[in-house]
Amino acid sequence: MPLKTLKQETANALTLEWILHVKNYKLTLNKGYCVGCQICTLACPKEAIKLVKHPKIQGEKAKKAKVDIDLAKCNFCGICDILCPYGAIKISVNGEHLLSVVEKESFPQLVRDIQVDASKFPAGDMKCEESCPLNLIYITRLTPDGNIVKNLKSIPRKDRKKLQVKIDVEKERCPCCRVCEFKCPEGVMHIRKFIHGKIFIHTNKCPEGCTDCLDVCPITGALYYSDEDKKVHPDEMFCIYCGACKVVCPVEEALELKRTKIIHTPVSSGAWNKALEKLASPIEISKELKAKGSQKAFSSVEKRLGWKSA
Repeated sequence: MPLKTLKQETANALTLEWILHVKNYKLTLNKGYCVGCQICTLACPKEAIKLVKHPKIQGEKAKKAKVDIDLAKCNFCGICDILCPYGAIKISVNGEHLLSVVEKESFPQLVRDIQVDASKFPAGDMKCEESCPLNLIYITRLTPDGNIVKNLKSIPRKDRKKLQVKIDVEKERCPCCRVCEFKCPEGVMHIRKFIHGKIFIHTNKCPEGCTDCLDVCPITGALYYSDEDKKVHPDEMFCIYCGACKVVCPVEEALELKRTKIIHTPVSSGAWNKALEKLASPIEISKELKAKGSQKAFSSVEKRLGWKSA
């Protein structure tokens, strides 16, 4: 048992701590990064995380739900840290980012497949770094002699082709929405989603003039307002199925969201199966369990026959 527990909240962060004899466990929720989605609340094995919806004020835009964490229930396992698509939660032990469920190989990690080819990026392009809805792309331009260009407009257009380009992406916070892949010059960005699913808005059930889901959606273009029918519609090209929209929707049946696949590192554990059961559809669970069963059977045959995997 911890010698001391602490829970502190500021405008920017929520912090929980366990202080033991030799270890200090800390959970930090960055409110600026958090979008009030469903992922952590669904996956938490202790049901320590809950969403608090803000009351809707007539004439104002909807606000994202607030995340609260029960210190009496949280055991700092790190599952919320692993699964947050936006990197809003971090678990540390004695100041070091440490996830016990990963160390024990009892939980997988999300596969954020983000490929960047800076050689295909025109140095004079400005749209790429501005394309990310979460501002996670950083482009550094260097002169031929290695100096950083602080103001691109100060460089004559004819000289911009001589600049070298370095592209960095804050991968731990990237939800892999693919917006940059379509807005950056062709071939510069290649993103693979790690959460797949389906989203459908039953517009006939949406309240007149309601745009609550669009108000809180963190991904530009994942939801859009149609002037034709005055309703919000999804664009699954960019949706990451985080569920922030589902949380604030005032009509339960109006917005349907299902996660059908989550790309993760290999693992075989009951903890992951339970999390997947809450996060994804039953079909996805059965597919994954069936695939694991087939792999185990194949491995057994390999051992019996003395085969070696290529």
